[in-house]
Amino acid sequence: MKISTLKKKVCLVIILSSLLSTVQIKAQSGIEVDFGADLVSSYAWRGFKQAGASVQPGISASVAEFSLSAWGSTDLAGEGKKEVDFTAAYEKSGFKVAVTDYWWDGESANRYFSSPNEGFAGHYLEATLGYTLPEAFPLSLTWNTFLLGKGNKKENGDNSYSTYIELAYPFSVKGVDMGISAGFTPWESSVYPTSGFKFTSIALSAAKSIKINDSFSLPVFANIIANPAVEDIHFVFGISIK
Repeated sequence: MKISTLKKKVCLVIILSSLLSTVQIKAQSGIEVDFGADLVSSYAWRGFKQAGASVQPGISASVAEFSLSAWGSTDLAGEGKKEVDFTAAYEKSGFKVAVTDYWWDGESANRYFSSPNEGFAGHYLEATLGYTLPEAFPLSLTWNTFLLGKGNKKENGDNSYSTYIELAYPFSVKGVDMGISAGFTPWESSVYPTSGFKFTSIALSAAKSIKINDSFSLPVFANIIANPAVEDIHFVFGISIK
């Protein structure tokens, strides 16, 4: 009787182990992981220069329509500027919803793990809504609004809800992947900063892979970014490593 019970328990353990292994294998096979890094001549974000030559690594993990990603930028010009961002996103049928935690270092001596009493100094929380039309005409519209962040406050202490809206359209010319985009702030912003409706980024981008030999190609890209709001322009060259 005891031997029979033991056998049943052993069989049950084997069955459960098999089921767990199957679930783990399926879970692992359903997860997609991607990582890489860009080396850029300068770092411009939404039309504003953030740093000089920088290295920008990124890593992401996705399951079905959900994804978690981390992205960072560290300047190579000795300016001491550093950024680390984490994003949670959901994308389906052209729609995208995302929340991003930005942390900018260098503006002040803000610690990453600052306490709530310190107002999570250096951290900014942004919500994103986006939609991309079908492949026949893949125009995309993205709305980004900062919800939290000490640098998102007006002089009177009110939240400015700094918002950046961008239209972008990708296309290809003779094997070169290109794109045009235009982004603006619809009202007064403390993050960018602008005093009202202003175009801050009108950009043209190009990317291609340069063949080095039969087994290796080097992805490169270039972006021309004009900022009419501050009468500035940036020409960024970059190399992607993946």
